Amino acid sequence: MGYFERYLSIWVGIAILCGVTLGNLLPELFELIASLEFAHVNLVVALLIWLMIYPMMVQIDFSSLKDVGKKPKGLLLTLAVNWLIKPFTMALLGWLFFKGLFAKWVDPQTASEYIAGMILLGVAPCTAMVFVWSQLTKGDPNYTLVQVSVNDIIMIFAFAPIAGFLLGVTDISVPWDTLLLSVILYVVIPLVAGAITRKKVDRKDDHSSLNRLLVSLKPWSVVGLLTTVILLFCFQAQTIISQPQAIFLIAVPLLIQTYGIFAVTYLIARKMQLPYNIAAPACMIATSNFFELAVAVAISLFGLHSGAALATVVGVLVEVPVMLSLVWFANHTRHWFGEA
Repeated sequence: MGYFERYLSIWVGIAILCGVTLGNLLPELFELIASLEFAHVNLVVALLIWLMIYPMMVQIDFSSLKDVGKKPKGLLLTLAVNWLIKPFTMALLGWLFFKGLFAKWVDPQTASEYIAGMILLGVAPCTAMVFVWSQLTKGDPNYTLVQVSVNDIIMIFAFAPIAGFLLGVTDISVPWDTLLLSVILYVVIPLVAGAITRKKVDRKDDHSSLNRLLVSLKPWSVVGLLTTVILLFCFQAQTIISQPQAIFLIAVPLLIQTYGIFAVTYLIARKMQLPYNIAAPACMIATSNFFELAVAVAISLFGLHSGAALATVVGVLVEVPVMLSLVWFANHTRHWFGEA
């Protein structure tokens, strides 16, 4: 695990502090940046999101799909959790906390936006970071690659319908044109661009040129992530100063969701008698989220200043330390599972 990934929560925390400080010192500058929009898409943030997502998409090898039927039980478990359980439990928890338990601390409009951000996190299964979690749990790397490839293809077709349905169920107006445009911008185009890049760079199929490219792209992905976080908190700075409890309120249901989904998936994997090197990455990809996509769509749908955008960024802050704790738990319960 790289130095950046290991301490991601710290870097995000520093970015948050920088964002809040700059947002209060230079509000006019960030109002100008927020106004740079086309079709409800902020051009600056779109560029930064691309810097994050593109290197991840280059890692995906769609030729691995030929092996999709070799270990079907783990794949079916993850797909069922990702697309039939996790989005709906996230929406339920958001509604329970922000329309019920936390309602007296959050105004109705903001509560709806927090729920929307949580839903977008729940509908976006993890892609690149799951390679890190799989490696830390000594998971089967080929199986993990198949998982990511299949999930990304499903995401193209399932993300918008499920997100739109859940946003509608929670009484949030859904601008379908913006939602579909977001899927094209942040899933389809980067996925196609990554596949084309991989094919051109890895012609010899020895991965040496590809690995050099990924190493060179990684710093740009880091810059994109942290700069996006800084911008988001610049736009949210005054709200955060006046309502610092918002971070805590959003984090509570996100923590419950993450640990709860992992527990359910891990127990089912054990009942299914999956080998550990399949069970561990299956549970990790079912638990974690594609937060880069969630952030981008939240900004496109609800705006840079929205509670939805804030909720997705809190998801970044919460996810990494939680996932590291789950990696520790998985490694210490390896004996619960058989070996491949």
